[in-house]
Amino acid sequence: MKKQLFFTLSLVGLLAVIPPLHAADSLPQLVRLLGESRDAQLQLDLLRGLSQAMEGRPQVPMPAGWDAVEPVLVKSGNSEVRSLTQALALKFGSPAALAALKQTLRNPQAETGERRNALRALLTVKDAELPGLLQALVKDPALSSDALRGLAASGDGKTPEAILSAYASLSDEAKRDAVNTLASRPAFARPLLAAVEQGTVPKQALTADLLRQLRSLNDADVKAALEKVYGTFRESTADKQQQINKFKAVYFAGGSTPGDAPRGRVVYDRICAQCHTLFDVGGKVGPDLTGSARTDLDYILQNMVDPNAVIPNEYRTSTIEMKDDRVLTGIVKNQDQSALTVATANETLVLPRKDIAEIIQSELSMMPEGLLDTLTDQEVRDLIYYLRQPAQASLPAQ
Repeated sequence: MKKQLFFTLSLVGLLAVIPPLHAADSLPQLVRLLGESRDAQLQLDLLRGLSQAMEGRPQVPMPAGWDAVEPVLVKSGNSEVRSLTQALALKFGSPAALAALKQTLRNPQAETGERRNALRALLTVKDAELPGLLQALVKDPALSSDALRGLAASGDGKTPEAILSAYASLSDEAKRDAVNTLASRPAFARPLLAAVEQGTVPKQALTADLLRQLRSLNDADVKAALEKVYGTFRESTADKQQQINKFKAVYFAGGSTPGDAPRGRVVYDRICAQCHTLFDVGGKVGPDLTGSARTDLDYILQNMVDPNAVIPNEYRTSTIEMKDDRVLTGIVKNQDQSALTVATANETLVLPRKDIAEIIQSELSMMPEGLLDTLTDQEVRDLIYYLRQPAQASLPAQ
């Protein structure tokens, strides 16, 4: 058994790196092993390897023998075996898998993990019913964030209304996903900015990184709406040191205890935590701030006011223009001849190269300029005070 397992995993590892045309020669062998095995762990090893190998690839012709293996594996007592089997079957064009995954997604009584796996699998294929399913799930607390992120990949015209009508009832995390999705393409951004102008979406919901994302859409109507609501934008501040001195004065105006750490943590969670980790909490897009020179006020302000002064290559931003008019801003983490892995502010995506129109690498950091400009003076003091603390602060009681 150990010898067979070693052979199996080696074959799966090879499959993950060889070109798609040659991968088809190995698939029937793996399918045969799946059909012969009754060991749930071996099945999982095979299915995980196959899933990894297929990541970022469009639909693959169904390999010989799969039609016999699929009905057995979808009845497995192991939920991960069932989920992985259905996801692969979907990639192989199985109508039964498509119907079963939709049924799981629609069923509010199904386990949240299984529904989430079904959603992620369905996002890998083009299905006409999927945008409507996701729009209905925006109001589902268990899946709203997943549904909102999924809707960014679809240009369906009903999406802005579905999101904006539910916006007020969403959690803070889902609200961030909502505005990220609406900022992803011009047709979504126009209703978003109209909602900001009307007050149904607060102005502070569009943080500095989202404002830059909206400007990167290069749409005349979006630009005009941005200027109407937020005023004229400049990509860089003429005198960074003057800005640093300004915010230093704002900070010291707070007296001997300039800010409130719990309130500062709330501000941090709103504008920083999507990308940065602090005290083991937060995103992984930008550097971990825990071990940085946070007690140094000049260090904090220099990095916030002038984030483009020094940019390590691993944090350089790219703008990815998709063939369906979606525009993504993020950091390219990995790429090969078939797919691109991109970390955006709120998720990591694997994009098939065939769907990409252009990749433009920027000389800008993922962290936008003007981060502090969107805050009140007291919010600036609270945020900086929190960042300078040696340990995690509690959240405010309310």
